[in-house]
Amino acid sequence: MLETRAIVIHIQGTEALVEAVGEGGCGQCSSEKGCGSSKLSQLFCSKPRQFRVHNEAKASIGDEVQITLQDGVLLRSSLLVYVLPLVLLLAGGMLGSHWAKDAVSRDGFAAMGSFLGLIGGFVIAQWVAKRLRVMAVARPLVTKLEKVEVQS
Repeated sequence: MLETRAIVIHIQGTEALVEAVGEGGCGQCSSEKGCGSSKLSQLFCSKPRQFRVHNEAKASIGDEVQITLQDGVLLRSSLLVYVLPLVLLLAGGMLGSHWAKDAVSRDGFAAMGSFLGLIGGFVIAQWVAKRLRVMAVARPLVTKLEKVEVQS
């Protein structure tokens, strides 16, 4: 199970907008044995990471919470977003090339088929991702709650 700490910024119904706390990565970035991926995320992600989660723990604005994502969800999501459009791009290129009547137009048909396959892959991936989110299969959850006291 993937977990990270976050602070609740906004509540809307049963969902909360949270901002991730900490550097990200696995916690080994300060040791010599770590891969240093958090350094890359600091380089390319200058804005704080914010995302919408299901507020199962009934957290309030300002609370520090633990966000969890079930095992396998990240891998399945990566396959959906990256592999499906790539496969459809290649399939569209092959179909477009096959449908060309002569050798001169083969490249144009292949390019058009590839483009349509790629766009179709993104559309299908977005549709499947929305369905999975609605069915709560791929939804991150607020699972632990630590009340933060405001000092005046």
